[in-house]
Amino acid sequence: MAKSSFSSNGNLKKEPEKAKISKESLREAFMLYSYIKPYRGKFILSLVFIALSAFSTMIFPFLLGKMIDAAAPAAQVQLPQNSMGGEMFGFNLKTVNWSLNTILLLLFLQLSIQTIFSFMRIYLLTEVGEKSLANMRTDLYGKLLSQSMSFFSEQRVGDLSNRISSDLSQIQDAISFTLAEFLRGIFTLIIGLSFIFWISTELALVMLAVVPLIAVVAVFFGVRIKKMARKAQDQLAESGTIVQETFQGISIVKAFTSESYEMKRYTSSIMGVVETAISNARYRGVFVSFMIFSVFGCIAFVMWYGATMISSGQLSAGDLTMFVIFSAFVGGTFAGFADMFSQLQKTLGATQRVRELLRTEGEPVTITDLLVNIQNPILGKVRFEDVAFHYPSRKDVEVLKKITLSVQAGEQIALVGPSGAGKSTIASLLLKFYEPNRGAIYFDEINSKDFGLTELRGQMAFVPQDVVLFGGSIKENIAYGKPNATMVEIIAAAHNANAHEFIDRFPEGYETIVGERGIKLSGGQRQRIAIARAILKDPAILILDEATSSLDSESEQLVQEALENLMKNRTSFVIAHRLSTIRNSNKIVVIDKGSVQEIGTHETLMRNEHGLYRRLVDMQLEWN
Repeated sequence: MAKSSFSSNGNLKKEPEKAKISKESLREAFMLYSYIKPYRGKFILSLVFIALSAFSTMIFPFLLGKMIDAAAPAAQVQLPQNSMGGEMFGFNLKTVNWSLNTILLLLFLQLSIQTIFSFMRIYLLTEVGEKSLANMRTDLYGKLLSQSMSFFSEQRVGDLSNRISSDLSQIQDAISFTLAEFLRGIFTLIIGLSFIFWISTELALVMLAVVPLIAVVAVFFGVRIKKMARKAQDQLAESGTIVQETFQGISIVKAFTSESYEMKRYTSSIMGVVETAISNARYRGVFVSFMIFSVFGCIAFVMWYGATMISSGQLSAGDLTMFVIFSAFVGGTFAGFADMFSQLQKTLGATQRVRELLRTEGEPVTITDLLVNIQNPILGKVRFEDVAFHYPSRKDVEVLKKITLSVQAGEQIALVGPSGAGKSTIASLLLKFYEPNRGAIYFDEINSKDFGLTELRGQMAFVPQDVVLFGGSIKENIAYGKPNATMVEIIAAAHNANAHEFIDRFPEGYETIVGERGIKLSGGQRQRIAIARAILKDPAILILDEATSSLDSESEQLVQEALENLMKNRTSFVIAHRLSTIRNSNKIVVIDKGSVQEIGTHETLMRNEHGLYRRLVDMQLEWN
């Protein structure tokens, strides 16, 4: 289960879930190597610099030890003449003697070289990580864009956003940082242990006899403390949820005088956090105390044993200094592996989720310029032939039942009926958000399945009840369906949508930023911008889903005029809430319980005193 916490803005967020390390999870991770492949030259070079960086780092304690020996030459160990131990590049490292000044110069040379190696490994791995992850983000975003509406109806937007942000960031960290640290740790471990045994096998065995015991105890306490910390984090998230729910429903809390109940609920949750935190503090206190005693005790014991070897002439002071520093490097590397292992599990979990999305089959949409690639322009004739449909998530509920309907090019068709009758579902089928389970839809007597999905949608425009504007400028939102439109075309579309006047009153005019989801504009202004967007696209088929239902009378009149401009000479499907707005439609189609109940003009349907349309009109007149 993912660990939950609260972000700085108060929203609940989840720590990336961990995956078990197995052949399958590792295979999934290696499949992402295809994104690194274009940069494999730099990737391999970065691995070389990681090895060189680790090796150059381990030279530092060696030179420090030699510096101490140079300061006290009398304390140096004299090896037999025929001794070959430590021979490298034609000379014996144990017996080599440099002056203090020479060693200082070598130290600064080592640090300079290490600086170059460290810079190159960080730079190259970051470049490879950023570029490969940019390609992966693009592919994942494109894959999500191509998914069907049924996919989005079953997914939470926050989870999908999390895949692009958190999961891919986790993979990026693994490539740019965790992988480098892991490989560097391996090299450091190998080189460090080699130097430790090279300095003194006896002292190395003494140290390694103590370290496993400390490691076992540390792992035991570490697992226990992590579980307690996770429990406390989950309890804190639960208390945060209580706060969120209470403030969201504050009117109900106050109306039912439930302040006392909410206080008790919150206090109980917080006290649970306190108890868990205190219990965790006991474990951490024991753990820290044990580690301080054990680590410093181990260092003291090793130093004591090394000092006895110095006094007996088996070891020099410089060798002991080298040994202690190398041991610190090795110990630090061991300690870091636990965190790297945890990061690896998180990366594998993120990789599995990303790969799962990348393998998902999407719609056959074409991500290209719609305005250039329309090969089969349609005139606007539409025919439904025995269309039946149920949503993928509700297969037992048939929303549409044998819908048969014929619409000529240029006609205005009004779809009316009670809530839940299936009106919006017809709009979704026209836009091919879903495919009919039975029957077929024809455009200009060509089956909709024979059209390219992008090509067909490119010749339609949709104006919903809840208008969605994007966070850019008014100009960008109007040009959304035709990105290459000129400013003259954009202004002309705004004029026809009765939007130019209010846009022109803004200080920035068409460059005015509308805010997230158009929050800076009124409902009527947002509707008119959406209509201008549809006018500019110049579609063959227009779909209006209750476009005026939530507006006041003044805004409705302006929007209705704009809609009349939009519907001229094009096939229009109007889902109507206010029946007074569709009196002049060529056909009014009355739908109830997924079936067509009546078809006719307003005058014809009003003559049927027992008809559903007459009843709906009378009910609205009574309410008004």
